[in-house]
Amino acid sequence: MRQANYDKKPATEISGNIFLGWDAIQEVVQSCLAQNKVLAIDCYPGVFEEDIVENICVQTATPLRVILTRDLFKDEEQIKSLTDRFMTDDVLFGYISNLTINDYFDPEKLHAAQLSIEQHKGETVIIGAGAAHVAKNATLIYADMARWEIQQRFRKHAVKALGIDNRSEAVSLQYKRGYFNDWKICDRHKRTLFHKIDYWLDTNTRYQPKMIDKETFFRGIDETIKKPFRVVPFFDPAPWGGQWMKEVCDLDKSQANYGWCFDCVPEENSLYFKIDDTLFELPSIDLVYLKSTELLGEAVEGRFGAEFPIRFDFLDTIGGGNLSLQVHPTTQFIQEHFGMHYTQDESYYIVDAKDNASVFLGLKNKCDKTKMFLELRKAQQKGGSFRPEKYVNKIPAKKHDHFLIPGGTIHCSGKDCMVLEISSTPNLFTFKLWDWNRLGLDGKPRPINIERGEQVINWNRNTEYVFNQLVNQCTIVDKGPGWQEERTGLHKNEFIETRRHRFTSAVLHKTNNSVNVLNLVEGDEILVESPTNAFKPFVVHYAETFIVPESVKEYRIRPYGKSENKECVTIKAFVRI
Repeated sequence: MRQANYDKKPATEISGNIFLGWDAIQEVVQSCLAQNKVLAIDCYPGVFEEDIVENICVQTATPLRVILTRDLFKDEEQIKSLTDRFMTDDVLFGYISNLTINDYFDPEKLHAAQLSIEQHKGETVIIGAGAAHVAKNATLIYADMARWEIQQRFRKHAVKALGIDNRSEAVSLQYKRGYFNDWKICDRHKRTLFHKIDYWLDTNTRYQPKMIDKETFFRGIDETIKKPFRVVPFFDPAPWGGQWMKEVCDLDKSQANYGWCFDCVPEENSLYFKIDDTLFELPSIDLVYLKSTELLGEAVEGRFGAEFPIRFDFLDTIGGGNLSLQVHPTTQFIQEHFGMHYTQDESYYIVDAKDNASVFLGLKNKCDKTKMFLELRKAQQKGGSFRPEKYVNKIPAKKHDHFLIPGGTIHCSGKDCMVLEISSTPNLFTFKLWDWNRLGLDGKPRPINIERGEQVINWNRNTEYVFNQLVNQCTIVDKGPGWQEERTGLHKNEFIETRRHRFTSAVLHKTNNSVNVLNLVEGDEILVESPTNAFKPFVVHYAETFIVPESVKEYRIRPYGKSENKECVTIKAFVRI
């Protein structure tokens, strides 16, 4: 293993105003109330609203009238009835909600609150999701929340869902409600507020609140979109997790394993702004919403809207175990059953591997469908064993191999692989067929979806098809002094194109009308620079993923530092136009 140089806290450095701690934030609140007697603190789900009440509203020289938006919502039974069709009775999967925050308010309660605010002579603070909807002319603070932190709070059963108290439910059900309903509703609401918000409140680290003003927020957004940037990665253990990332990414050695690294899933990741040596955290999806044209490119935005369509993440099985045998739905299936516009087509790029590493991919020729699913159901119901090698191709895997996995293709990474998963963004829709008689980290069996998997498997993806179309489909497309560009995929059914560059000297890249996502898969570090000095040179270290906005148009990459005069390798993904 090389010496770790992976940056776990990438940030955009900006100047601006930042207020640290509740005392400083309360001073700003008092100043706002002196100018406008009504203050709304709108909150994303997962924020500890009680901390805001205690530290902003209770400990004041003069009493403040506090209105909690949850007291103005419909009752829990009404909200459950309202959302049942999106939650469904499935343990994992729901249907994308089309509700708005207005659907949650009880019209009579809302009207009464608005009337009382108009008539009240003193100072009023409205707190909670939809606070801006209650008092439209209020000074507005928005308490945003990173998805990863929300998930940590789910695991502690510490936060309520939007309009209901589901803290006692399984973590998977809390996440499901967030993913399919609550986050969709609150993102729609937040998108109407961006230019109305006066201050942004970061409470991702409890008891260490930070706040910035509108000007500082937009300065950070504007500076980030002008250059290549990284989102904040997060890491998680897995039942099959390995040991590679502990060393390469300098992670906590006391943990049993790390299976996941999410380092380019803007719907889930955060951004950091660095202000006076302090990191201010916000969801990276805010940048996508505010700067979708510059970030994605006009053609990609026209196809996907304000959604980031490319996902990079790591799957570490080195020193670990096999992933579950699985299949992702076809586009038709995911549209009909879950309300998603496109499916999770993906690929496995092998960043590193031990001897005898392998990947399971596609069905063997003349696979007996009936027999295979009979054995899968028998193994699942009676706790028996299932041998994938009887039905699924087990293919040796080595460093820099690239396996393409369009939706409907049965697959999984075997043990002792370090996989860079390059895929389209939908990140929940995996139908597990076999999980090696393994329990999840919670000590319970992981959900198996044999019935759904059987409906979406493409039975034509057999051994011949796999080796002709899905394994190492590499062709040289261009070369020059000290560099070579190869096309490595993806499959014709997938909208993502990938290019690998091997280089010992500078290489000029063009965004070609699409956002670019890259990872340094070989070499200690590289320098990403502008041919026209349009942005400050950007250093990328081994295994780091970075995003180049389409509006950058051109950028140059060259070996840097310890990698100078050595061959480096990047893998780049973009949307085919």
